[in-house]
Amino acid sequence: MEDLNAFLEPGMLVTHPDQPDWGTGQVQSNINGKITVNFREEGKVVINGFRVSLVPVFE
Repeated sequence: MEDLNAFLEPGMLVTHPDQPDWGTGQVQSNINGKITVNFREEGKVVINGFRVSLVPVFE
C-alpha cells in the first residue's frame, strides 16, 4: 500500500477532497501515513494517508 501523502510536511496547507466544508488545514505531523491536520472549521483531525489523498494549497 502506498502513502498518498508522503510529501506533506508540517506547516503545509491542505484541503480534504471529501470535506470541503472543513476549509483549509495546516499539517501538524506526518508519521507513518498518519497525518494530523488542524482544519480551520473542523479542528484537529488524524487522517489515514493510505486512504485519503489530501490536496495541497499553494497561496
